[in-house]
Amino acid sequence: MSRWNEHPHVRSGEQLTLGERAADVMRNSMGSWPFVFGALVFLTIWMVYNGRNGFDPYPFILLNLVLSCLAAMQGAILLIAAKRADQIASELARHTFEIDTQTLDVANEIAQLTRRIDVLTQAVHDHLKTA
Repeated sequence: MSRWNEHPHVRSGEQLTLGERAADVMRNSMGSWPFVFGALVFLTIWMVYNGRNGFDPYPFILLNLVLSCLAAMQGAILLIAAKRADQIASELARHTFEIDTQTLDVANEIAQLTRRIDVLTQAVHDHLKTA
């Protein structure tokens, strides 16, 4: 399980807008096995009840309308959730880039110090040879 929300450089909790929090909740609920199994149970109950004596007899026109509306809304919600996932990935990538840049700067400084130590060592070595 991803724990990106615990990362110190990714906004979470109260730092998020209402829309961002809603996108996270929807992504985590609609993109889960409990949602799939819950939907299957709901559809089974609807068909069993209405197949016998319910208010929406076979071919379940009302159920078809509800599922079409759900599919339309779910498409938009999933796009919003994907946009939020891209935002999270962007914040993580920005942090990684900053760390990599700092690491490169430190590596360059170490290389410069190593060259200076080599020059000083060579100077001391040359001085000891002439003395």
